[in-house]
Amino acid sequence: MLVLAVDTATPAVTAGVVELTDGRPRVLAECVTVDAKAHGELLTPHVRDALAAAGRTLADLDAIVCGIGPGPFTGLRAGMVTAGALGHALDRPVYPVCSLDAIAADAPGAPLLVVTDARRREVYWAAYDGARITEPAVTPPAELAERLADLGVVRAAGYGAKLYAEILGLPVVGPDHPSPAGLVAAADFTADPGPLTPLYLRRPDAVEPGARKRVSPR
Repeated sequence: MLVLAVDTATPAVTAGVVELTDGRPRVLAECVTVDAKAHGELLTPHVRDALAAAGRTLADLDAIVCGIGPGPFTGLRAGMVTAGALGHALDRPVYPVCSLDAIAADAPGAPLLVVTDARRREVYWAAYDGARITEPAVTPPAELAERLADLGVVRAAGYGAKLYAEILGLPVVGPDHPSPAGLVAAADFTADPGPLTPLYLRRPDAVEPGARKRVSPR
């Protein structure tokens, strides 16, 4: 099974071609650039370059896996729109994966806390003990630190864990961002893919302008 994996939920723009054999993902090629402002510009070239490096074409793909966050509105939209458009054009299934689950799939050991940077001095996070044991959430890191005893985690992964290591007080292991191998490992290919629903967890920065105030004639 040949899978294209993409994720734009974090500052990393990620695309990779992964071969799945007997349930084990093997990365044939990947292109990753950490640039929070270039998701829209870089993702499609990364997909093209990863396929070329793997010696494959879009027509060779059996499925697509896409990280659905949690993450910021603009970044998530770039990855999910690209994955959805490719799946529609190629008539291939698109499997949504929580981006935190993808990091957990790559990180050694459990119980584990996965933390990514949500900006605004907040983090996205979820706890794992083999499988995910909490719903993805967004909180200030100090508030998360107060919950660690109840969560029972002993290590952390993700860029947010590294960024707020002093506050969380946990040893940091594993990748900073979702990888193609982690995305494919976290996908459930035994079932029909669910809807591509983004995990925003909070409202986007941009809002619709309000109604204009009426000006009384003089």
